[in-house]
Amino acid sequence: MTVAPHAADFLLGDAAQRHAGSARLAALGPVHRVTLPSGGPAWLVVGYDEVRRCLADTRLEGRTGAVADRRGLSERLRLGMNNHMLNREPPDHTRLRRLISAAFTRRRMEDMRPRIERIAEDLLDAMAGADEVDLVAAYALPLPIRVLGGLLGIPESEDAAFHSWTTTLTASALSLAELEAAAGEMLDYAQGLLRDKRRAPGDDLLSALAAVRDGGDRLTEDELTSMVFLLLIAGHETTVNLIGNAMLALLTDRPQLERLRTDPDLVPDAVEEVLRYESPVQVAARRARQPVAVGGATIPAGAVVLVSLLAANRDPERFAEPATLRIDRSQNAHVAFGHGLHHCIGAPLARLDATIAIRALMRRYPHLRLAAPAESLAWRTSVVMHGLNALPVRLR
Repeated sequence: MTVAPHAADFLLGDAAQRHAGSARLAALGPVHRVTLPSGGPAWLVVGYDEVRRCLADTRLEGRTGAVADRRGLSERLRLGMNNHMLNREPPDHTRLRRLISAAFTRRRMEDMRPRIERIAEDLLDAMAGADEVDLVAAYALPLPIRVLGGLLGIPESEDAAFHSWTTTLTASALSLAELEAAAGEMLDYAQGLLRDKRRAPGDDLLSALAAVRDGGDRLTEDELTSMVFLLLIAGHETTVNLIGNAMLALLTDRPQLERLRTDPDLVPDAVEEVLRYESPVQVAARRARQPVAVGGATIPAGAVVLVSLLAANRDPERFAEPATLRIDRSQNAHVAFGHGLHHCIGAPLARLDATIAIRALMRRYPHLRLAAPAESLAWRTSVVMHGLNALPVRLR
């Protein structure tokens, strides 16, 4: 007898609904056929071991956005958005990752520390006259986008436009017209930006990438613009969620927050725990190129596969007391940044951004507290991203 697919509407719920829905399925097994909120079919992988296996399985090809593949976006947008390393397999993946990896080494990230600290202090200065602020809009959002903008050579004046575009492109249940408009505007801007970099190169990553287009490691125009989409969407959206999720988790767990205040050296460990506890990315999207047997199920060729990082990071078979925040947790082998070939190349930068942001915020505003009940906060309407729309706090 064929078992009917499970409804996966919880993927668009708030954090409590997402964790509860994932836990219900995990109690039944690690891999399930589901019906997505859009009505489409998919396979959802929720067990830790199975998630790691799927993330490393080359038979499951990367599909970052159902964005560029869904509902008939134009060929120009498909090519200009989707030709990046997360959607490519070796040897193309190897070539593309090599070209960008030099920008994301731990040493280079540490060299960026003073600039990130200045950005954090400037943003905290800007809050100084207020008693209450939205911590997402005032801090978690502008910090990583300014850091990335400096790395990529994008003017600060474009911050708001890029956030608007990336928010649209990572949302769920939007019309084709809305997706087309945001993607088209962002692609037009990326193409113009790259033309400017070729005419007047700077000391930034995009200038370097544009320069190698005619070199031995050739990058096509579509690969260049797709790299911009990947870096800005994955790089900035993930870190916004990480900082916002971290502060919500700490502000709703006073003992853990007080411990962190008295021992700021624990902040890097706290960041790792929040990555596990409230992962900034809910699922990694894949498509089966051939049948894949995993967790007692056989996923057929052509199927959409949603690999749940959120569920894996709360698997009780892997983590003791997974629903408890423990900022000194040891053996924290979470999969918040993925695993295997497509492990997030920007993970060192996201960790550094979050560590600096949290430490500076707690030092400047030691009496920070929520300005609204945690259960009243709205979460982003996205199957992929896991983060807050806003986080109202009182500074004093």
